[in-house]
Amino acid sequence: MAKKQKKQKKQPQQSGGTPATVALTTAGVDFTVHSYEHDPSHPSYGEEAAEAMGVSPDRVFKTLVADVDGTLVVAVVPVAGSLDLKALASAVGGKRAAMADPTLAERTTGYVRGGISPLGQRRRLRTVLDASAAAHATICVSAGRRGLEVELSPKDLLHLTEAVSAPIARA
Repeated sequence: MAKKQKKQKKQPQQSGGTPATVALTTAGVDFTVHSYEHDPSHPSYGEEAAEAMGVSPDRVFKTLVADVDGTLVVAVVPVAGSLDLKALASAVGGKRAAMADPTLAERTTGYVRGGISPLGQRRRLRTVLDASAAAHATICVSAGRRGLEVELSPKDLLHLTEAVSAPIARA
């Protein structure tokens, strides 16, 4: 079944915008919005996004929320891999990390699972971007809604989220 995809360049704030796209527009960075029809039966939000956009899974990054020593932290890793919790804890100077409770992650970020963006969160969380992002001119991350991604440079993502870059993904 073919999925419809729309591309838009640097959208101004509209009623259909998300906090992530509004943050990008306000910051004045170059980005592209990719939208596609989300299939609720697909087993992986990230893999679905990569397939629908026709983008390599190593350029599409998922946003995960983890608890590191009692503090919520955002990890942004390629959908082609998985999060190394020990590496994430180490990257932020912690000892132990575990995936955060999904309800707490949604309430804290203001986004729903499968649509959590590292940008425009209700409460900005400390963020770590996997070091592999630096190998790409642009990467895709959630735009804050299932079926909506933004493509931007890893450098801009690091700057806007005040993230650190570290090897936190496993293949």
